[in-house]
Amino acid sequence: MSSLDSDTAAGATTPTPVDGAPSTAAAASEPLDVDSVAALVGRPDQAARDAAGRHRLRQPGHVGSLGRLERLAGWLSAVRGTVPARPAAAPKAILFAGDHGVAELDVSTQPPGATELLVRQVLDGTAPVAVLARRFGAELRVVDMSVDAEPDAFGPSVARHRVRRGSGRVDVADALTREEAEQAFRAGMAIADEEADSGTDLVLLGDLGRGSTTVAAVLVAAVTASDAASVVGRGSGIDDYQWMHKCAAIRDALRRARRVQSDPIQLLATSGGADYAAMCGFLLQAAVRRLPVVLDGVASAACALLVQRMAFRAPEWWVVGSAVAEPAQEKALARLGLEPPLLDQGVDRGEGIGSLIALPLIQAAADLASAVPAVEEPPTPDGADADGTSTDGAAVTE
Repeated sequence: MSSLDSDTAAGATTPTPVDGAPSTAAAASEPLDVDSVAALVGRPDQAARDAAGRHRLRQPGHVGSLGRLERLAGWLSAVRGTVPARPAAAPKAILFAGDHGVAELDVSTQPPGATELLVRQVLDGTAPVAVLARRFGAELRVVDMSVDAEPDAFGPSVARHRVRRGSGRVDVADALTREEAEQAFRAGMAIADEEADSGTDLVLLGDLGRGSTTVAAVLVAAVTASDAASVVGRGSGIDDYQWMHKCAAIRDALRRARRVQSDPIQLLATSGGADYAAMCGFLLQAAVRRLPVVLDGVASAACALLVQRMAFRAPEWWVVGSAVAEPAQEKALARLGLEPPLLDQGVDRGEGIGSLIALPLIQAAADLASAVPAVEEPPTPDGADADGTSTDGAAVTE
């Protein structure tokens, strides 16, 4: 059964690094140096991926007969360094929540206060993402970065990293100050440290926020040099009139975003929001900590696109859970070079739903890799010692 994560106790803001990976907490008072953090991102274990391929050769059925499940199992072996792949023992859905001022422009069908209500529904277990988390055995954590609600609306465990109440209207004003963007980015990094240190082994990323798809479209268009009309989707189910409003808002926001698009942190301050800055910090530090992430919807795709510009190896730690009917997601994924989403069920909302519905598929890939026996006693792989340890670094655990 899943349970809502109550966050760690007060001391959790200073996590202890594991496996030699650096924590961000000690450097919280120093200037944010994204390049230095990005330089720490390594690649998944290619030796483990190769060993996973050799293991598949010894299982029933020809190679490729299980389709993408085989490649997914290889990715799991690489990011976790185990052969064969094992199912995630401690998956967690993490939802970054924030409101966006651009929603005032009639670009959303959601009324004011919708984000606060949705957070409450997640916390009381009635939101779709909470139902799915219980069903699939994932813990669930909500992080209030900038919800338009009172600071104490959800309790200290949810609001511990909160930066501000709402974000600015990105078509005419900055979403955040530079200092707030850096604060939110650091918060995301700290959360990645907390999760890595607590034993989370797979993150199902999501967002909660009114106006979020408009912001995502602005960021994707700025990075991919696209025009507004090519990234505008229906978001929360808007009609043609609202679509035109949304297109105009993105067009105006792009004029401001393109002036700073070469600086990812300033772009987040100008055209993003505290929730987006936190997701970017989280994705970057999760890659440093070798913590795999399942992306969800257009918001996480937009953040992934920005993080790719900071650390080109980071996308190797991600897979995409579900497609959404947002052109900006398709553009972002094409630039990221990731495989298509694992599922396309016509789900038109984010909120972590797309990443969670992909969890059973990911677990199935690992089960097939680890539980289906070899057809014969496996020979010692080329390059492996008698104890089963590959000389190129992959531990063969079968």
